[in-house]
Amino acid sequence: MVLFVKEIMQQQGVTPADLDAVAVSAGPGSYTGLRVGVATAKGLCYTWEKPLIAVSTLQMMTQGILSRTNDTNALYCPMLDARRMEVYTAIYDASLNILLAPHALILTPEAFSEQIAKHKIYFFGNGSDKWQQLMPSNDNALFLPYILNAADMVPLATAAFARKAFEDVAYFSPFYLKPFHSTMKK
Repeated sequence: MVLFVKEIMQQQGVTPADLDAVAVSAGPGSYTGLRVGVATAKGLCYTWEKPLIAVSTLQMMTQGILSRTNDTNALYCPMLDARRMEVYTAIYDASLNILLAPHALILTPEAFSEQIAKHKIYFFGNGSDKWQQLMPSNDNALFLPYILNAADMVPLATAAFARKAFEDVAYFSPFYLKPFHSTMKK
């Protein structure tokens, strides 16, 4: 992974001295992906003596959809596939305020029924297809395609940098939402 970072920096003509901080997706998400990403970011921060900024993956996804819709009257529900009929999800308003905290949710046809009854909600992310197949038809539920994009982290990381909302490089760990689960080979 560090070779990719080096290659991108060379392509852009950027050196570590040009950087103010390193931002990383804090989770939730893939256990292995989060571990590798956070370990790499922490190593770069330590080596380059730069602060670490952690950005919620779900909030980052919402930032990306907000920049496309500009709908300030709706709610936003990012969904990351957590296997089987489970997703990592949250609900945000158009100012990125948390209305339903990030959590793991087993999808049922009744999920989000209270919120959909009162608000227009955009559902997006690689877990939203499962939800769209389960939910009863409702004009308040809108589904948008979304591909996870690190560029959606930039406005959130910039705001965190301005607030000096830095993580402790030695002790920061990703937000997994669920404990790691492994099975033994037979």
